[in-house]
Amino acid sequence: MKIQNPHDKFFKEVFSNKAVAKDFINNYLPQSIINIIDIDTLEPQKDSFINEELQEVFSDMLFRVNINNREGYIYFLFEHKSYISKNIAFQLLKYMIEIWEAKIKKEKTDELPMIIPLVIYHGIDEWKVKTRLGEMITGYDELSESVKKFIPDYEDLIYDLSKYTDEQIKGEIQLRILLTIFRDIFSKDSNVVKMTVLRAVEYLRKLNDQQTGIEYFETFMRYILNAGQRLTKEDVNDIVKNIEKTYPEGSEVVMTLAEQLRQEGRQEEKKETLSKTAIRLLIKKFGKLPEDLKNKILQLDTDILEVIIDSIFECKSLDDIKKYI
Repeated sequence: MKIQNPHDKFFKEVFSNKAVAKDFINNYLPQSIINIIDIDTLEPQKDSFINEELQEVFSDMLFRVNINNREGYIYFLFEHKSYISKNIAFQLLKYMIEIWEAKIKKEKTDELPMIIPLVIYHGIDEWKVKTRLGEMITGYDELSESVKKFIPDYEDLIYDLSKYTDEQIKGEIQLRILLTIFRDIFSKDSNVVKMTVLRAVEYLRKLNDQQTGIEYFETFMRYILNAGQRLTKEDVNDIVKNIEKTYPEGSEVVMTLAEQLRQEGRQEEKKETLSKTAIRLLIKKFGKLPEDLKNKILQLDTDILEVIIDSIFECKSLDDIKKYI
């Protein structure tokens, strides 16, 4: 149940299903692009180009696909925070360069494949950031075409879920649930999230394969209970009561997940208390601690922390503590 980044996990769990990725491409890419893509060749790649510093902000997925009868790629960049990045076109360019560099290094080629960059955003504020790299370059639009050809420019496709209505969210059931939940997860009104859950349940009831429905229900409820920080115990109980009426198979899933989250929360509180206690006692005995040691202590599990606390006053140096880390 421990999910460091529930947005990333949910996005990748769902989009790693080729049927969902194909569904998105067929329903949301411009027809001019769809016309030159051989959707049957679509294959997810294992590569990710997001560094550790930005993993709490972005997720990405790379798909290989034939574009215009040649090998190409579709690159999904998912921004999973409630505010907008101002330099997204520049950030995307860096990721595309990394994709090309990996291709050159692996295949020893000097030919670059086509990459179509897509950005999915689900924050609260409407997306108003420029989608062309040229628009970020001072004075670019004032240049003549004869000069522009010397300056890099490209445009990304942006999908701002914050402004999509229910009617505008298209596709099969899994994709519609994904996009609807992403659209509403940051809402300050818990009733919006509750209504989103009930709407998703209505979609799932239309699935012929009920086992698949239950599995997907658990996937998106796990995401909502982890990412929907504004849901109280009363909100969860209200969701359970409503689901019991329309989708009884799912009520047990919600209650089980909610209890697991409560237990996890208590465990995290215990771990935080123990780590702070261990650091305080170590400072009291040995003086100022190195920052890297404090950071490592904060990452330890409760069992190790309890051992450290019990043995602190028997330790003669920090080296005696490091053996537990």
